[in-house]
Amino acid sequence: MTIVVLVAGTFFAGYMASRHIGPATSSAASEQAPVYACPMHPQYRSDHPMDCPICGMRLEPLASGGEGAASGTHGSEEPGTVRIGSAKRQLIGVRTDEVRRSSASQVLRVPGRVTVDDQRLYRVIAATDGWILELGPNTVGRSVRRGQLLATYYTRDLLASEQLFLVSVSGNNPAQRGSASYGSLKTGTSLIPQYPVDSLRNLGMSDRQIADVEKARIPAPDIKIYSPVTGYVLARNVSPEQRFDKGTEFYRIGDISRVWVLTDIFEKDREFLTPGTKATVLYQGRKLEASMSDALPQFDSESRILQTRFELDNPGQVLLPDMFVDVELEIERRDAVTVPADAVIDSGRRKTVYLEREAGVFEPRLVETGWRLGDRVEVTRGLEPGERIVVSGNFLIDSESRMRMPAGQTAAASAKAGTVKDPVCGMDVDPNSDRTLKTGHQGKTYYFCSEMCRKNFEANPAKYLPKKEAPSQVATAKDPVCGMDVDPASDRTLKTEYQGKTYYFCAEMCRERFEADPEKYVHAMAEGDMHGMHTHE
Repeated sequence: MTIVVLVAGTFFAGYMASRHIGPATSSAASEQAPVYACPMHPQYRSDHPMDCPICGMRLEPLASGGEGAASGTHGSEEPGTVRIGSAKRQLIGVRTDEVRRSSASQVLRVPGRVTVDDQRLYRVIAATDGWILELGPNTVGRSVRRGQLLATYYTRDLLASEQLFLVSVSGNNPAQRGSASYGSLKTGTSLIPQYPVDSLRNLGMSDRQIADVEKARIPAPDIKIYSPVTGYVLARNVSPEQRFDKGTEFYRIGDISRVWVLTDIFEKDREFLTPGTKATVLYQGRKLEASMSDALPQFDSESRILQTRFELDNPGQVLLPDMFVDVELEIERRDAVTVPADAVIDSGRRKTVYLEREAGVFEPRLVETGWRLGDRVEVTRGLEPGERIVVSGNFLIDSESRMRMPAGQTAAASAKAGTVKDPVCGMDVDPNSDRTLKTGHQGKTYYFCSEMCRKNFEANPAKYLPKKEAPSQVATAKDPVCGMDVDPASDRTLKTEYQGKTYYFCAEMCRERFEADPEKYVHAMAEGDMHGMHTHE
């Protein structure tokens, strides 16, 4: 009986122990269950390895221990912070560089095509109907001199007009004889009646040939065509014995002592182009100085390029129409905070860099960028000189950071929710975070992302708070020409005074248009008419 009671007691104790330990063991197993996430779509997670149903990539394991551990944060670290050991850092090729303030310069090199200056292009046009008699050896591409004979032609009204002219010069007035010289006809000082001279001119006869007819006192059998300029034959549209109508173009001749070079420049480089911009044209080892025309670049909406015109002298006629050349423009940018362009990850909606807080600890930082020259890009907000950022291997860090973000949360959402602006660098900081630094000024508390920003602010608060409003609340002004919003406090904003009021502009072109006719734009702003304003396209 005693044995039966002992066995029953042991069985009951084991049963109760299993009921007590079972749930705890299950809970511990649940807490330690691995979590897998897609590197490309970190919002998709699973408790077992599989392929991502969105992109097909294999899910990668995250840190064990549930959501809190999967975020990759330790204590007060920001969401998305990544810790990388030295071995893994070397394996994925992580390199960092210091943010610095510097000026930037670059030589922008683009191809160009030589064309004839429109003001130096001459068209020889038929003044009447007729027939071509003879043509000189002036084919397309040949050079011709001013006054060189190009062709001869005949018209049925030629003989009658010449006889009328000869009668007028052989009249009874001796003073008229010999007065039809080339110089007198050209200057209008000839004593011959104007009508006979105009009759020959209307047939296409030059003053030189009219003077020859007056001197020989016999009618000319044809009308001669002379080159109006020294240049190149660009087109010849007639043949021997060809009949032509009035208005037919005989020749097209270009003076190429000064030429144009047309270049195609991307619209992103428009800000570097202003009338008078100097450039260097390169052709077979020769360098020719050119300057941008004051004519506005022509924009092609399909290719998104600007056709820009440069003008230059052509000594020795080295450059011929339709030749290809290289055009170099020296571009310089003012002193600014710059980083390598590869350091910025641009998703289209936001730009992110990874800041090295300490050795092996990388934190995402949202930034705003400005101009880009070569491999450097300007950072207008989010970074301060002296900070270190990732310049190589940042895409792998970004993938790891997004996987470690809590499900449904992004770096942008984390940065925007309940944040304030650092008055020095402009980045979003969490005022409730233990890591956020702060200081008081004139009864107001300001928050900072780093000790460097706080020191800069405390050294000169007026520099970062020129007005009572916070930097993120500075009012904008309307460009009166194109209607764009511009920041009056920015060093890059252009301005001008008119009738005691200051107007701000987004570009030099808008300011020039305003100064040319200020009443037009002031009246449009007063009436609220924004539809009549110019656009940059």
